[in-house]
Amino acid sequence: MIGTIYIEEEISSHPRTLEILKRYQGATLIEINAYGEVFNRKSQNFRLQKHQPSLILAKKHKGYVLPTPKQYSLGAEYNYYFSHMLNCLYDCRYCFLQGMFQSAHYVLFVNYEDFISELKQTIAQHHKEPVHIFSGYDCDSLALDPLTNFTNSFLPFFEDEPNALLELRTKSTQARTLLKRKALSNCVVAFSFTPDKISQVLEHKVPSIKKRLNTMIELQKAGWQIGLRFDPLIYCDDYKELYKALFHDLFNKLDSSLIHSASLGSFRLPKPYFRKLEKLYPDDVLLTSPVEEEDKQIGYPANIRDNMLNFAADQITNYIPEQKFFPCHEMI
Repeated sequence: MIGTIYIEEEISSHPRTLEILKRYQGATLIEINAYGEVFNRKSQNFRLQKHQPSLILAKKHKGYVLPTPKQYSLGAEYNYYFSHMLNCLYDCRYCFLQGMFQSAHYVLFVNYEDFISELKQTIAQHHKEPVHIFSGYDCDSLALDPLTNFTNSFLPFFEDEPNALLELRTKSTQARTLLKRKALSNCVVAFSFTPDKISQVLEHKVPSIKKRLNTMIELQKAGWQIGLRFDPLIYCDDYKELYKALFHDLFNKLDSSLIHSASLGSFRLPKPYFRKLEKLYPDDVLLTSPVEEEDKQIGYPANIRDNMLNFAADQITNYIPEQKFFPCHEMI
């Protein structure tokens, strides 16, 4: 899967670097000074690189833990995210990463110990108030877990931090490490979904809904709390029938007592990101949908957006209590 690995000189002998290199002994290794000289280089083609991304092993120097964007919350007052990795295994046409990054290569920051140190400080500053921590904002939390050893490295820390709730956001079925350990009461494994018809067109390389549902059922049987993330909602003429069937399938096959939360949001991208995606995928069905600019973002017109959000909210709250429902847009 990984043919070329770029390695920052500073972390070339880091134990995590050495462990990863053992797994890819046939890869071409290229030493670099800083990951940005490869990752941020101009005139790269995200679309071409996505066919065979390289891996960049790097050290993060600051900004380990950051406040979440507004409304990115599951009910706590204090919300943060951290990104041990940049970019994703999957190729979803609506993903903002394609508009934000110059490169499709994977960047893995191997200095987990620095993330954990800042996480500890961040949680402590709130004096035992609930703090929610989100992983999977700039990557998929679980898709490359066998490579990154992410869950085995971070879950023991959160096990000792009962006032912090960790969300692992994913579209992956890569749950082996979770199933091998005792479930954490302060961890939510949150799966993102669109209906199957939409997923097949827009979510390339993503496991099928059936496979993800089976993984969630396994996790629930092992005691893990599950989150359901319907963000972004994607418009099409028959969206009501498609989403109604999706909600019915998921909520009726999962253990409702172990559904921690469901969240909801509509398709929207910052204007520069959307324009970049238009250049990458000019004929893509998503980008030819009805969209307009509002507050420097590109998204569906207000009437379409609000109709979709309100329809989905009504459907979801038929299955779970409202206190478990967290829309990312204000419902009207």
